[in-house]
Amino acid sequence: MSKALFEQRVEQHLTSIYEGVDLCMSIDALASMLITTMLRDDPVRDPTPHKNRWDQQDVILIAYGDSIMRYRDAEQAVAIPSEPPLHTLHRFMKNQCAGYINALHILPFYPYSSDEGFSVMNYVQVNESLGSWDDIQGIAQDVKLMADLVINHCSSRSRWFENFIQGKEPGLSYFKTASLNDDLSDVVRPRTSPLLNTVQTALGERHVWCTFSPDQVDLDFANPLVLNEFVGIIRHYLDNGIKIFRLDAVAFLWKELNTSCINLPQTHEVIRLLRTLIEHVEPSVVIITETNIPNRENLSYFGNANEAHCIYNFSLPPLLLHTLLSGDSKALKHWMMSMPPAQNGTAYFNFIASHDGIGLRPVEGLLDENELGQMVNTVSRFGAKVSMRTANNGTSSPYELNIALFDALQGTHKGLDKWGLQRFTCAHAIMFALEGIPGLYIHSLLGTTNDYERFENSQHNRCINRHRWQESALLEKLADQSSHHYHVFTQINNLLAIRKQQDAFHPNATQFTLHLTGALFGFWRQSIDRRQSIFCVYNISDEPQTLLLADLNLIDTEQWFELISAQAIEQGQQSIELAPYQPLWLSNRQ
Repeated sequence: MSKALFEQRVEQHLTSIYEGVDLCMSIDALASMLITTMLRDDPVRDPTPHKNRWDQQDVILIAYGDSIMRYRDAEQAVAIPSEPPLHTLHRFMKNQCAGYINALHILPFYPYSSDEGFSVMNYVQVNESLGSWDDIQGIAQDVKLMADLVINHCSSRSRWFENFIQGKEPGLSYFKTASLNDDLSDVVRPRTSPLLNTVQTALGERHVWCTFSPDQVDLDFANPLVLNEFVGIIRHYLDNGIKIFRLDAVAFLWKELNTSCINLPQTHEVIRLLRTLIEHVEPSVVIITETNIPNRENLSYFGNANEAHCIYNFSLPPLLLHTLLSGDSKALKHWMMSMPPAQNGTAYFNFIASHDGIGLRPVEGLLDENELGQMVNTVSRFGAKVSMRTANNGTSSPYELNIALFDALQGTHKGLDKWGLQRFTCAHAIMFALEGIPGLYIHSLLGTTNDYERFENSQHNRCINRHRWQESALLEKLADQSSHHYHVFTQINNLLAIRKQQDAFHPNATQFTLHLTGALFGFWRQSIDRRQSIFCVYNISDEPQTLLLADLNLIDTEQWFELISAQAIEQGQQSIELAPYQPLWLSNRQ
């Protein structure tokens, strides 16, 4: 593509974004500024449209930079790391995950003031308590590295906001403000804290927009200088080896009075602009949007295969939790049948646990109030903390379930039982086989349980599922065959080792939901070249179930294999007995 054509595309994005906005510069001048910030002296490169930048070997581990720590003396009252935690995490990836996991999402590793990194003080520094950019570059040489672009807001202790208080640039014009008299009743909120925070500045009292918390002040992208700042931040991340960008809370990016201030057209156009700028510098980069919203709205972030390459599959965690707690897969099946296959060049990002809790907004319209209430009550009995949000009518409702997934699956609606490990493994066997790229939270890989001490110390609900492991204690657990951590780690890695060898598990391979009887849930995957079929069947109950092979229509002329147990299906075999929560992956290729 010529640079002139590239400039024309950028100008088209900008014209759409800033229609009706009184800009401080012309559209062509703004386009030139953004292109210079992103390209520097690099040539314009041509991305290949509708190209899949992933395959079945891709699995992304999600972790904080200090999820695993090596201490000088773990017995001290205040443990002091003996090395930068990024060194420890890098070593864990090389020694424990090589051959199973090839990508790493390091959650915000920048200096921050709150929210475990998501209140960023400086976007172009590495938190010195974690390590340095040299450490980030070293990790990026061994795995595909994913980083957060915390784009909606920054810390009230950032230099930008300090300048806002002092009445000077850069910062004075960077933040969204409103009047206490403005009608903000339509604004969609994910929190119960006040939307506007009153601050005293050199220019008088101002009311700054805070979607998430008073320490997280929303940026104003109606100012193109803010957009240019983030284009520069993206370029800095590219230069340091980042290959996957997670656009955090991006649905709230553009604000306009008398609207919901979520999923606005300008937000979608900003994402399309960023994609255009990025992929003409580095065509292999992947953009993932983090939009914890109802399913139909979430799907819109694919655009026409010209927006996000991947979207978080936010409906999956609560639906899968509901399925395994209730033994009823109707809601999960209905959702799967309604999901459009991702176009080539796009993919679902599947996950069932993360550093945040299990969001409930993505199952609005998918689960009824009774099903939601029963799920909330059950996991509360298993130790969950329930985070609330304020609706437009002023009422509060459950927004997120904060609990370690291992604890959430230690029983059913009937109560705790002996099938927790099997249920937990079954959940991952479902997620690993689904259309899309799997994202695996480190505490699921390790079978970490609720961290009540971190919750009590912080009084933040999400901290219950953000344990920090001491490296030697963790390695001891992983080597102890009597420990559930050992069994979780071994079984998940076994599933991943099988997954990466199956063409039918390509993120864009065909998927159809099966209609099975009883407490059996299943779907069919077929490789892109149609040579491999895998029937994925799961017992989602605490009772044995019989799978009639006639229900799968297995082709008689082919030999079939159960991949997890490495057993061949005998000629003429009529059925398979599944133990509680047992998964089956039946393939015509071994």
